[in-house]
Amino acid sequence: MSDIVGIRFKSCGKIYDFDAGDLALRKGDKVVIESDFGLSIGSVVEPPHTVERNPKELKKVLRIVTEEDLRQKTANEKFESEARSFCYERIMARGLPMKLVRAEATLDRRRIIFYFTADGRIDFRELVKDLAARFKTRIEMRQIGVRDKAKLVGGFGLCGKELCCRIFLTTFEPISIKMAKQQDLTLNTGKLSGSCGRLMCCLGYEYHEGPLVRESKEEKEELVSEAQDKSAYLTEDAAAEQESLAPGEAAVPDSAHLSVEKRDEQKPGQPHKRRRRRRHRKKPQKNE
Repeated sequence: MSDIVGIRFKSCGKIYDFDAGDLALRKGDKVVIESDFGLSIGSVVEPPHTVERNPKELKKVLRIVTEEDLRQKTANEKFESEARSFCYERIMARGLPMKLVRAEATLDRRRIIFYFTADGRIDFRELVKDLAARFKTRIEMRQIGVRDKAKLVGGFGLCGKELCCRIFLTTFEPISIKMAKQQDLTLNTGKLSGSCGRLMCCLGYEYHEGPLVRESKEEKEELVSEAQDKSAYLTEDAAAEQESLAPGEAAVPDSAHLSVEKRDEQKPGQPHKRRRRRRHRKKPQKNE
């Protein structure tokens, strides 16, 4: 039995399980973790909970963040900015078709990770040699998609709020144009695309694929079919009535027949009298 704690390294990143050991951790604590890449600082998002059997051996939490760790993290931010600038220079010098997004260094600077986007595969072996010769540490190049780029960089959507992937979305679900069609939205790519150039993730918030949606669709189809049958029935009756008429005679609606009969009842030479509605007014009382 061991205490398992859930730790997140980024604001909306994935949650990883670690062995809390003898540390009394609470939700929101900053801790130092040793991973395969080196030392990193993470936040506790799931408090320790006991698990009888671990599916795999988990790494332990080293310690709670100290003042020295925070100073080292601040120094690493300047180091990451320098690494990004140098990497950008080498990319331009070698003419590589790639866009650099961010550079991240571990707490102990054992490794620097460069995130970039590209349309296809890039041969960056010479670029890695230049970076390794400059910083004397392990270099890792990670190619990411445009949605992951928007998550790292951030920005604002068409609604005026910060991007959902930057605030609370931890994973990217597949989004299709079918979701917009079900919600009767305008099929305009300019209005349905986010800052990343892909369909907005919020299209999936009100999309439901289930029995209720199927029933509503079936009801709409039945109403449309009933309206079509009714219109067809009316047209058939009108056609039958037209066939029963003598040649050269036009069909006259029922309302026209009624108006003709009323006119025939009036005597010739007498104008049509229009009744006026009389208003009963109270006479003013005389003062005695």
